[in-house]
Amino acid sequence: MAALTLTDVFKSYGATPVVRGLSLDVREGELVSLLGPSGCGKTTTLRMLAGLEHPDSGVIRIGGETVAGPGVRMPPERRGLGMVFQSYAVWPHRSVEQNVAYPLTLRRLPKAEVASRVKEALRWVRLEALATRRPHELSGGQLQRVALARALVAGPRVLLLDEPLSNLDAALREELRAEIATLRARLGTTMVFVTHDQGEALALSDRIAVMNRGVIEQVDAPERLYREPATPFVAGFVGGANVLPGRVRDGAFHTAQGDASFPLPPGTLGPDGPCTLVVRPEDLELGGEGTLLPLSARLFLGHAAEYRFPVGGTLLRVVGPPREVRAGEVLPVRIWKAKLFPAG
Repeated sequence: MAALTLTDVFKSYGATPVVRGLSLDVREGELVSLLGPSGCGKTTTLRMLAGLEHPDSGVIRIGGETVAGPGVRMPPERRGLGMVFQSYAVWPHRSVEQNVAYPLTLRRLPKAEVASRVKEALRWVRLEALATRRPHELSGGQLQRVALARALVAGPRVLLLDEPLSNLDAALREELRAEIATLRARLGTTMVFVTHDQGEALALSDRIAVMNRGVIEQVDAPERLYREPATPFVAGFVGGANVLPGRVRDGAFHTAQGDASFPLPPGTLGPDGPCTLVVRPEDLELGGEGTLLPLSARLFLGHAAEYRFPVGGTLLRVVGPPREVRAGEVLPVRIWKAKLFPAG
């Protein structure tokens, strides 16, 4: 049985559609990320799951039980969910252990049981030693751990996470990302994770639902999503592929602006006509019988370098071994793997 299901869900604010006919199943124990740019509808979808918003139409089920739909509007506190917000949402006047205990005290559980479960939850997030601290005495990473422990302490059917790492610096984001992965492996909790950061989604998810303008363009495992994007938008948003409009003619791709053409490898060839070329930076290489292009910039990445060339009204990005080259040099660029999407 699916842990949760959304079926043909619509949501508008006034005359503006935000979620348009969204359907998605999340299996028990699975971590599914809703990934997309700001305004694509991912947070609204999460809020509808949580019961903080109600869909205009469609049905939402959790554990097979309808929680939102025609004539049904189950309140958030009855849905058996945990939620971690971007802003931590901890009470400043309560200690760490009091914050974590709050969902259990609402249920009026015996004090001994509350104390035991709070202690265990703090152990999950490695905050046992800080149980009596107040929020103003904690770092951002510690505050987000408190929010995680509070969301998990009551044993939710599904844990919802709304951009929980976006307020942290790079080092803390990486640390908390590993924390979430460890907790999930230990507890087996079903999770829905909202993010605009494709690195987070790729690192954490069993599957990723890529959203654009209120619809899901593709749902897939991270590796397949990266290697087999279903649309040019997915290719550009996940992994930062080069996306160039143009046309195929005589075994080569010609940009729409007519400023460059690239011979296509045999596995990429399609029928002549208008199309969009999608090629990842690592699937291009410098050298050989490539198309000659002027180098705009070289960025050293440590293990590799990124080379940028003005092509088709944008910058074509090539990632490869570091080379001593300068802006303005003309270098050969060759495509060895790419994907074509027919126009329209």
